[in-house]
Amino acid sequence: MEIERILGARILKSLKPGKAALIFGARRVGKTILIRQVITRWRGKTLLLNGEDYDTQALLEQVSASNYRRLLEGVSLLALDEAQAVPDIGQKLKLMVDEIPGLSVIASGSSSFDLLNKTGEPLVGRSTRFNLAPFSQKELGALESPLETHRNLETRLIYGSYPEAALMDSAVQREEYLQGIVSGYLFKDLLAVGGIKNVSKMRDLCRLISFQVGSEVSYEELGLQLGLSKNTVEKYLELLSQVFVVYRLGAYSRNLRKEVTKAGKWYFYDTGIRNALTGNFKPLALRQDAGALWENYLINERIKKTFNAGTFNKLYFWRTYDQQEIDLVEESNELTAFEFKWGGKEPKIPAAFAKAYPQAEYRVINRGNYWEFI
Repeated sequence: MEIERILGARILKSLKPGKAALIFGARRVGKTILIRQVITRWRGKTLLLNGEDYDTQALLEQVSASNYRRLLEGVSLLALDEAQAVPDIGQKLKLMVDEIPGLSVIASGSSSFDLLNKTGEPLVGRSTRFNLAPFSQKELGALESPLETHRNLETRLIYGSYPEAALMDSAVQREEYLQGIVSGYLFKDLLAVGGIKNVSKMRDLCRLISFQVGSEVSYEELGLQLGLSKNTVEKYLELLSQVFVVYRLGAYSRNLRKEVTKAGKWYFYDTGIRNALTGNFKPLALRQDAGALWENYLINERIKKTFNAGTFNKLYFWRTYDQQEIDLVEESNELTAFEFKWGGKEPKIPAAFAKAYPQAEYRVINRGNYWEFI
């Protein structure tokens, strides 16, 4: 069973002669399948290569226009999966798109800092970036009735939306798969290119962050618990964000004196990975963190929506020093505040926020209305 990725249409539209589409995303989120979906809709001859294959590296080793013209004769779309594994790939792709008339390129990489370092400068002005996340509920909804989506909601919060896990039939299969991701893939890019020689501290940091989802994080406290400096903790979290394990929401403020401005909250791109790190796949009725999972899930879906649409909405949380708070503030052409409730509560807008931002819309998102939000 294969689910059509929403991002495919935007990538296909972006592909022009002399241009490259660069796809970033964690390992196992479906970049290879997405590339194949784009290829099937391409009108013209294509060539698909895997950058981790030694034959591919040998084919591209000789950096000359004549070599690439022979390799790509008649090809209008070159697709290169795991592009970061090819030495000097940015320089090579630049030469191809500059010297081979009519050629378009699509390339993928598992870690944004690795692929960007290798393609960024040479392809300035010649490339468009796309971020691929695990399945969005909108993508999964193509295979489900509204009743099935409702029934599957708890499963999504517990096991996340990694493509293979989402399509598995049993809880045991999903748990084994996610534990395999955490032990085998999650830190692979950090070992390869992040300069991290021992992942034990990184794994411990992920576990600590997983227990603080939805809460503000103190780098000093994390450092004390891990025996690391504050700067090292920040560096590790930045690396984890570059390989699409976690992301940070900053605090929203327009200089109201009581607003928190420097704090940050960290979330996981996939709740299944978060639960695998904690080793907790219990049903929501037996958990103390259902609210935090709900919050993480909904913010993830909002991020996937912006990735797929190519919008540049900015996402924040909001809090004052006297503990008035809002889970998510979205800034685009308008300002919208969202409060997420797994239960049935309907909290009113915090008075300080309403006074400071009277133009902002305020919405409470719960299980009854979340579909519109995502």
